[in-house]
Amino acid sequence: MMTETLIQSDREMSAPAPSPSLALELSALSKRYRVGGGMLRAARELQAVSEVSLRLRAGETLGLVGESGCGKSTLARLLLGLEAPSGGDVLIGGEPLHRIDRRALARRIQPIFQDPYSSLNPRRSVASIVRLPLDVHEIGARTERASKVVEMLDIVGLPRRAARQYPGQLSGGQRQRVAIARALIMRPDIVVCDEPTSALDVSVQAQILNLLMALREELGLTYLFISHDLSVVEHLVDRVAVMYLGRIVEERTREQLFKGARHPYTQALLASALTPEPGLGVPDAGLGTVMPDPTRPPAGCAFHPRCPRAEARCSQQAPAMPPVGTPGGRAACHFA
Repeated sequence: MMTETLIQSDREMSAPAPSPSLALELSALSKRYRVGGGMLRAARELQAVSEVSLRLRAGETLGLVGESGCGKSTLARLLLGLEAPSGGDVLIGGEPLHRIDRRALARRIQPIFQDPYSSLNPRRSVASIVRLPLDVHEIGARTERASKVVEMLDIVGLPRRAARQYPGQLSGGQRQRVAIARALIMRPDIVVCDEPTSALDVSVQAQILNLLMALREELGLTYLFISHDLSVVEHLVDRVAVMYLGRIVEERTREQLFKGARHPYTQALLASALTPEPGLGVPDAGLGTVMPDPTRPPAGCAFHPRCPRAEARCSQQAPAMPPVGTPGGRAACHFA
């Protein structure tokens, strides 16, 4: 009932709804940085995101997985408009991101960051933190804003007394609920969840994940869920995109990927997941601990130096990535 009240009261402040079929589309999205350089050496180019094409339907949850440094967080910053792409396009509800006013963009897409201990201002009360987007966008009178804050705290499972508390007085799980409330107070269409449970105790992670799933159903949200934890991804998402060295190397539905991954890198990630069975020990997928230098990516398939199936052509010819929407999913591998 409280959720229905919030939905009704927020209709006037919501941005136009996205297409019922497509909320977010990335087309050949790229981001390059110039690194190093000085008086005696030239700067090098780092391709953080390279030719990424993805589609996210309204109401869907897409998981984005890969090792640290593969470009997941850079991709999130591009979607949020925090950085400008070097190439390609981002469409939100069919509208190019660069044509959307920043204030309007904030009403349509919001982030939930990884660490609630650093993403919340310790000098502001919970009510002030959650209300801040309403203050910045000058939405409603003071009493209306206070009412919306109370409603949103109730939706994320926090008691009313939490509004008067400060982040330092809350547990990690409670802080992340505050961060979720702040992200949702303006009813965005899309939420970018960047490792939203990795900084929390294991006992609390399931509560936050269940909350995110419930909110998706109640508020009609669309999620891009970035995570290292494959067990979390399997629990939450509809489809999975696997990223390696700035590129998407495989994309499938959750069931397809966890039952029959096609790319050797995805197979290695699944094989490296820890299991609760005590007798199995620590898994070893044979990947090693060192990724290739992103400023000097390998020729051909970027994964071939670490791939157990690599052949001569893998070091010479880059595998083609099938187009988005390929039936049965897609994988950038000569053997897929």
